[in-house]
Amino acid sequence: MDVMGDKATLFGTGRFVRSADRLADRPAEQSADMSAHRLVHQSVDHSADSCADSSVDPTVDQAVEQAVERDEAGEAAEEARQRLAAEAGDVQAMSVLGAMLLRRGDLDGAEPQLRAATAAGDRAAANNLGVLLHQRGYAEEAAGWWRIAAVAGSAAAAHALGRHHRERGDEPAAEYWLRQAAEQGHVLGAYALADLLEHRGDDSAEQWMRAAAERGHREAAYRLARTLDRRALCEQEAGADNGVETSVLEEAEQWYRQAAARGHRRAALHLGAILERRGDLKEAGRWYLTSAKDGEARAACALGFLLRDAGDTESAAVWWLRAAQEGDGNAANALGALHAERGETQTAERWYRAAMDAGDVNGAYNLGLLCAEQGRTAQAEQWYRRAAYAGHREAANALAILLLQGGDATGAEPWFSKAAEAGSVDAAFNLGILYAGRGDDGTALGWYERAAAAGHTEAALQVGIARLRQGDEQTAERHLRCAAGGGSAEAAYRLATLLDARRPPAPAHELGEPSHEKSECEEWYERAASQGHRRAQVRVGMLAAARGDVVEAARWYREAAEGGSRNGAFNLGLLLAREGSEPEAALWWARAADAGHGRAALRLALVYARQGELAEGQRWADRAVSLGPSEVAERAARLRDALREELSA
Repeated sequence: MDVMGDKATLFGTGRFVRSADRLADRPAEQSADMSAHRLVHQSVDHSADSCADSSVDPTVDQAVEQAVERDEAGEAAEEARQRLAAEAGDVQAMSVLGAMLLRRGDLDGAEPQLRAATAAGDRAAANNLGVLLHQRGYAEEAAGWWRIAAVAGSAAAAHALGRHHRERGDEPAAEYWLRQAAEQGHVLGAYALADLLEHRGDDSAEQWMRAAAERGHREAAYRLARTLDRRALCEQEAGADNGVETSVLEEAEQWYRQAAARGHRRAALHLGAILERRGDLKEAGRWYLTSAKDGEARAACALGFLLRDAGDTESAAVWWLRAAQEGDGNAANALGALHAERGETQTAERWYRAAMDAGDVNGAYNLGLLCAEQGRTAQAEQWYRRAAYAGHREAANALAILLLQGGDATGAEPWFSKAAEAGSVDAAFNLGILYAGRGDDGTALGWYERAAAAGHTEAALQVGIARLRQGDEQTAERHLRCAAGGGSAEAAYRLATLLDARRPPAPAHELGEPSHEKSECEEWYERAASQGHRRAQVRVGMLAAARGDVVEAARWYREAAEGGSRNGAFNLGLLLAREGSEPEAALWWARAADAGHGRAALRLALVYARQGELAEGQRWADRAVSLGPSEVAERAARLRDALREELSA
């Protein structure tokens, strides 16, 4: 019986890369309060100053909230009322009027009001005067008024002063004032302090980031979620199995959800990714859509993949186009692959180049694949090299295959090695093939084992075959089971033969007897047979015949014979002859004999001898002698001689 599967063939990479790291992290965006030139957003502080009288008037925030609810006429009336009070010497009215004008952008009108209120000891006016001066470009003078307000207890001024010092590189002073703001419950102060501490690598940053997030700061909620995500990843890599990782991920999801609900587009992107991994595709799509509409290109790309997987390629292309036009290389690759599948190679190449221009190395790899499919080997090698030099492991593997196919085994080996060391399972398997071809079975086995450990089916088969040759049946069985479970028909067949050899011989059965329960080896034979493995089909037929199931045996023999198996054709002929269909049996024996089956040729010689067709019988007997094996050749020679004598008589 011929041996199949001992030699492996090169594993070629032929899939277009559509997704590398769809959710690769970018540095967190700075929220509005982090801008050196947008300090007007600070909470406008109009709380009663401790240096003024002890009565507590409404703060400017409350005044603004009330003003929003009024119409323009009402706002004008309120401003007029405050102006009259300010002209009458009311310090609080001066402060409120100055804040109203500042918010409206009337800096010239606001400044005298704020200066007057500040001179009278109003700390909120001092803070807002600092904001006004900062907008005018007088940063040092603004810092002086913020210091006065901060010392008087203004958290908003302490935050602004802390930001001022950080922008000038004075981190100790920045930390001091930001901590003052944060400890007074100022949300922006807590976030800015957390950002400073995180930049410094201080573990207490998370405490303040959490404080800001709990008070509704959406960027803080997002960054806290990212911190928790990274912690869970570290625990996963460390192999922790104490349930902490799950709880951390759950908390991260809650913060992503909170930030996304407040309109944070990247939080919506990450929340969508979490839901997609969990299988909640409908909700994931909603968050991707929200993020994409807010301008997040990665969300548009991810939404495109979600739609494509749902079968809506046209809608997917719309979102990929939107993302690609915003510079997303992954989306450009997806568009390229889509056009390549449609046969629109020029358009595909254009998008692959766009992906490459966007910094996505998959663009060069896909260009190599496209050129290779078109037979443009030189261009394919060029693009593979470009991607491989950029660290693309599958491009390195593809380049090595290209070189090996061109006869340059020396040039291929280092690229296989580079790809394998970078984690390419296919490259490790191909290195095994390379060394096996040189007769270095030990090194080949090492690479096969490495690829098999990473789940490579064909590599596991090769390890199983090698261990069988070495007599290590236990290790061989383990690898054959892995390969068979991964879909290798050859591995399933070899595993079945291994198990078959261990079981005790079954008692003989006559055709037509009831069948018995199938053994494990028979189940593996059937799995291989169902995958088209011809020898397995013959074996399943033999087992079915042994337990008396003639119909099942004939079905498997016929399937093997029609697939080109000479043993299947021979056995089918035997079965048909026993059932009284010798003419049809002769047809299958003729097919088997033409394929080199000596026993089938001998059977045909006997059939024709019985029918009196001596010349035809002698011809098939001659064929049986030449085909063998030895016992068949001896019998065929005796039959041939007898027929020759009878013909010459």
